[in-house]
Amino acid sequence: MNLRKLPRGFYLRPTLTVAGDLLGLFLVRRIGKRLLVGRIVEVEAYLGERDPASHAYRGRTKRNEVMFWRGGHLYVYFTYGMHFCCNVVTEDEGIGRAVLLRAVEPVSGADVMIRNRKRSSRRNSMDITDLCRGPARLCQAFRIDHRDNGSDLCGRKIWIAAEPNAERVSPRRTARIGISNGTEHRWRFYLPNNRFVSRTPPHPLTPTRTR
Repeated sequence: MNLRKLPRGFYLRPTLTVAGDLLGLFLVRRIGKRLLVGRIVEVEAYLGERDPASHAYRGRTKRNEVMFWRGGHLYVYFTYGMHFCCNVVTEDEGIGRAVLLRAVEPVSGADVMIRNRKRSSRRNSMDITDLCRGPARLCQAFRIDHRDNGSDLCGRKIWIAAEPNAERVSPRRTARIGISNGTEHRWRFYLPNNRFVSRTPPHPLTPTRTR
């Protein structure tokens, strides 16, 4: 598979545009000599001061600092006292916007992902469909934690890549999952008919229009 790392400019565009365009691209993580690769199939956008569900809604803090960095960095946070979630920072410095990676389809390095998940979840068996389905499982499989907060997605540790000339599939969008504020916004994007998507859509499907 011929994958090319995304340039910084990809992330500096409007957040909803980036969210839709991330689908079908590949999350890549280097661990030693191995590369873990997963096709991004589901994301959620969070739009700073416009969005009461966003960590950046009330401004810049020590916890959300990375979310205000220039687009193209990884914002990793700890939730419920037990799970990590990772987000792609978007737009320019000081804006406070990001896209949560909700699910990926394992492409390469699934054996390492399985070991990582077993170590984190203490389960003896692991269904490949559930391996990276959901933001916490994704981070467990790719061994993403607080040490990766602020990672440059244009660097050599964690990045997102595209397959040149790959056919694009039109994503769908619904309301986001697991939030109590900002539920009116249809800022969850996913690839239709993909078994690695984390949950059945809560609302009727509609094509996305991000431009």
